[in-house]
Amino acid sequence: MIGAVAGDIIGSVFEQNPIKTTIFPLFRSHSRFTDDTVLTVAVAYSILNNTDYGFSLKLFGQKYPFAGYGLSFFHWLQSAQSKPYKSWGNGAAMRVSPVGFAFDSKDEVLTEAEKSAAVTHNHPEGIKGAQATALAIYLARTGYTKRDIQTEISDRFKYDLKRKLDDIRPLYRFDISCQGTVPEAIIAFLESEDYEDAIRKGISLGGDSDTIGCITGGIAQAFYKKVSANIIANVRKRLPEEFVIIIDEFSRKFNL
Repeated sequence: MIGAVAGDIIGSVFEQNPIKTTIFPLFRSHSRFTDDTVLTVAVAYSILNNTDYGFSLKLFGQKYPFAGYGLSFFHWLQSAQSKPYKSWGNGAAMRVSPVGFAFDSKDEVLTEAEKSAAVTHNHPEGIKGAQATALAIYLARTGYTKRDIQTEISDRFKYDLKRKLDDIRPLYRFDISCQGTVPEAIIAFLESEDYEDAIRKGISLGGDSDTIGCITGGIAQAFYKKVSANIIANVRKRLPEEFVIIIDEFSRKFNL
């Protein structure tokens, strides 16, 4: 889970200033957590406390209202009701990493990923993006090879994961859709050599950098089992204490 949060923070400075290179400082003075982290922590809180996903998303979203939410989600946060709004956006995928780490079968992961998405992103593509991300994390942490992960996700969700980053990068632009973000984030992981390399490759595509970093980071942590102490230290000092407490509790419970 810390891998997803780190990807968000590292990518935060490039969302409005996209780059097309893997050579950049991982942290700057203005690197910060965004809505990706807030909602990832909310999903983890929901799993730890067995609360409704919608309740937890509203709880944390309202507590941190200036984290950079999309307009539709922000309206949902402020609404007295909690009706989903048919979103196909990548918000469903960016927050789902705790599901991939917490549940112990493909069926459970797919079911819980859908539940976590459908409280807002009940469009088929929103649910699909969340399920693909969570399942990739589950497969990565349970010993599947990269080839296995590529095949399983491609066959199940019909994402084209045979493309190469060097071919995607030149024309890739900011894209908030699941279908235009999740496959690219997974490909960045598939081409990586370690956790840091995965983050650098994902962000180098340009586009919605914090969300790509968040999705790629969760999968990379699950597969490589390690995020460097330097990255973890830089992440922890940028988080509210309650986020650190939840992340630590989640990590202890699920042996991360």
